Amino acid sequence: MSVPAVVLGASGYVAGELLRLLAGHPEFRIAAAFSQSNAGAPVESVFPNLTGLWPGFRFASPVELEEALQQPCAVFSCAPHGASAALVAKVLKLAGGRDAEVRIVDVSADFRYAAANAYEQVYGSAHGAPELLPIFSCALPEHRAKADTPHIGHPGCFATALLLACVPLMRFGLTDSPLFASGVTGSTGAGKQPLATTHHPIRHSNMFAYRPLKHRHAPEVEEVCAAVSGQRPRLRFVPHSGPFARGIHLTMQAALKPSLGGRQVREAFEQSYADAPFVHVTESPPRLKNVTGGNHAHLSVSVENGSVAVFVVLDNLVKGAAGGAVQWANRLYGFDETAGLAAPGPAWT
Repeated sequence: MSVPAVVLGASGYVAGELLRLLAGHPEFRIAAAFSQSNAGAPVESVFPNLTGLWPGFRFASPVELEEALQQPCAVFSCAPHGASAALVAKVLKLAGGRDAEVRIVDVSADFRYAAANAYEQVYGSAHGAPELLPIFSCALPEHRAKADTPHIGHPGCFATALLLACVPLMRFGLTDSPLFASGVTGSTGAGKQPLATTHHPIRHSNMFAYRPLKHRHAPEVEEVCAAVSGQRPRLRFVPHSGPFARGIHLTMQAALKPSLGGRQVREAFEQSYADAPFVHVTESPPRLKNVTGGNHAHLSVSVENGSVAVFVVLDNLVKGAAGGAVQWANRLYGFDETAGLAAPGPAWT
């Protein structure tokens, strides 16, 4: 029998991608899509690309959300950071009161830290549900064989690219130096609400750095990398806004330990992702259009004169968010990890 799926914060770009992926999933079926600002509106009025998939399907009201939680279900939270934790707490309270078993994958930043004070130092506000942190863990599926908690906090888009690059470097002890990373993201990474940095005349044919060396994803990546590799990196990250809608291109550089060569480095990455169906180590530096629209990530490594450069490309909305969340949900329910995600991106967009 299919598992009912509930989507919280269901009107943003990530939620739209999640609904698109769930529409073709063989094991999950949409039970409710909750959006407080759009309750009662047809889903296709916000996401016209979903027209015809669920005729008459509307965003759920709080009462309808409560009704959906009367049954065991998978819950995906796409609510903003700072708001998601309280909403998740409410969901667990409603579900627990009815003895309904739920598994939650949160795509916000609210469950990426193991301790509330670490979250509060980065985000500048109190955590919305610190009592829930012990039942959440944060990692990429590629870096943890199985979930050791009932619920998952997804690392996020830039963090996914950074972790794919840095975890093998740290796990295999390839470097003692700081990791210097520069990444470019598409405008969808800034969310659906229009901002000065996503306004088309500013973004078109333009490129610029933002929050250099101070981006909030850097300490998140350091914490998650330490948890899965046993080594905490010193990450120096400069993000950039690119003149395209979706995708991330990331370059990470570091000094290798003495006597290490290209063969050992490449073998470390190939071994790290040998059983990862969505991560592919390529011979030459990967190209963004080869992955946009799909849940696949491509990466390559170059070594010269004691230095390594790691290149990663992925779709920020799919592998970096909605697709990664579905991948974790597949794991939590014992489904094939590739269920609903195997289709490649369109490439020639």
